[in-house]
Amino acid sequence: MPPPLPLLLLAAVLLPLAAAQGFRGFSYLLNCGASARTTDSRGLRWDPDAPYVSAGASRVLDLPLPGLLDPTLATLRAFPHRPGAKFCYALPVDPNRHYLVRPTFFYGAPSPPPPVFDLLVDGTFWTAINTTDDALAGAASSYEGVFPARGRNMSFCLGVNKEYTDAGPFISALQVIQLDDPVYNATDFRTSAMGLIARTKFGSTGSVERYPDDSFDRYWEPLPDNKHSVSSTHNVTSADFWNLPPPDVFNTAFVAEQDAPLVLQWPPMPLQNDSYYVALYFADTLPENSRTFDVYINDYLFHKGLNVTSSGLSVFATQWILSGLTTVILTPASPSVLPPLINAGEVFGLFPLGRLTHTRDALALESIKKNLTNVPEDWNGDPCMPSGYSWTGVTCDEEGPKIRVLSLNFSSMGLSGSLSPDIAKMTALTNISFANNNISGPIPNLSNLSKLQQLHLQDNKLFGSVPQSLGTIKTLHEL
Repeated sequence: MPPPLPLLLLAAVLLPLAAAQGFRGFSYLLNCGASARTTDSRGLRWDPDAPYVSAGASRVLDLPLPGLLDPTLATLRAFPHRPGAKFCYALPVDPNRHYLVRPTFFYGAPSPPPPVFDLLVDGTFWTAINTTDDALAGAASSYEGVFPARGRNMSFCLGVNKEYTDAGPFISALQVIQLDDPVYNATDFRTSAMGLIARTKFGSTGSVERYPDDSFDRYWEPLPDNKHSVSSTHNVTSADFWNLPPPDVFNTAFVAEQDAPLVLQWPPMPLQNDSYYVALYFADTLPENSRTFDVYINDYLFHKGLNVTSSGLSVFATQWILSGLTTVILTPASPSVLPPLINAGEVFGLFPLGRLTHTRDALALESIKKNLTNVPEDWNGDPCMPSGYSWTGVTCDEEGPKIRVLSLNFSSMGLSGSLSPDIAKMTALTNISFANNNISGPIPNLSNLSKLQQLHLQDNKLFGSVPQSLGTIKTLHEL
């Protein structure tokens, strides 16, 4: 089946965009497990993560640092092994923006093997984290995705999957960086998120290109090739590109031999049969020059008659089908006398955003949580989603058009505080139990809970009379 277009050609946007100075808006550089601010070799300040997470314990590694993120690898935050629990960072964000999310993991020792766990953002399952190979090599592992803000807070969570290992998850560093509106905006962030597969600077023999060269601290991995690599010294105004690549990615390239195609296996790993976001970047390495060629991916025409000048341009597809190993082929096209070239490329996997708990239920549970103390550590993030990661004691219905909370079983949890009257807003509830805790105050009016069947409030410190309104709930048969 041929890959679906749309395919977009971009030389410059209508309005010029200034390169970001530092990070804009709600952006976070968190040094997980650290007790004080630290500064890395690039002058970036990393803050302790404690204000944004309520679970886990700090751990200091007594090992030399590999240096990828400098001081951020010296500590980590370790979470308990509690199957089905998720431990979340709550980060205030702008609900109208999308964000680069990059967690980094450095276990510090190859033995025992590091735990395997899930990454979750809001109600979306992102990926499973397995850092075993990197741990054996003494290296850190980083993952990168682009997610929309789905409210005024973004929840970044580590999930304990009982199918993986018998140890709790951990994290060394977390970056959440607000992107400018045009960056990757061809993706429909109402339905999808993006997970980075590869971001490459072709022909480069230097180190990874990142901040301050890239204003969003994206990592551009070098890919040298003695046969095809060339470099240039002219500057491309990358502010004219929607995705705002750093200018230096246009100063190296792979160039085909004269009268021959350039054949490139990239990205270097096989891919699952799925839709991908593919962006390729081109700039003629000769000033005031141009060349024309056709671009194919896995024998399908990606762009015909691409005319590349020293000003640079990019082409990208938002939903290109890839499977297995990918081959990029650049073939000369008339009237060009110069061979094809390519400077850089990005490939992202696309995956659907997960559903979220019905807003009224989620807000009611937040109110219940605020009225109680000693709540479980995993009462963060979406109360029901992703599937298998609901809050401790919360049972949800995921089958209907809205995800509703059906049952609250908070018995014998050591809770204290009072019962929020907002519990009556969770109109799909059939069972409630706060039995055997230390809760005080009156019983709220629950008459709106027309489906309630069981209500257990015994062995607490509640006072006042039992509301007569309970007698109006016809389904209630156990009190």
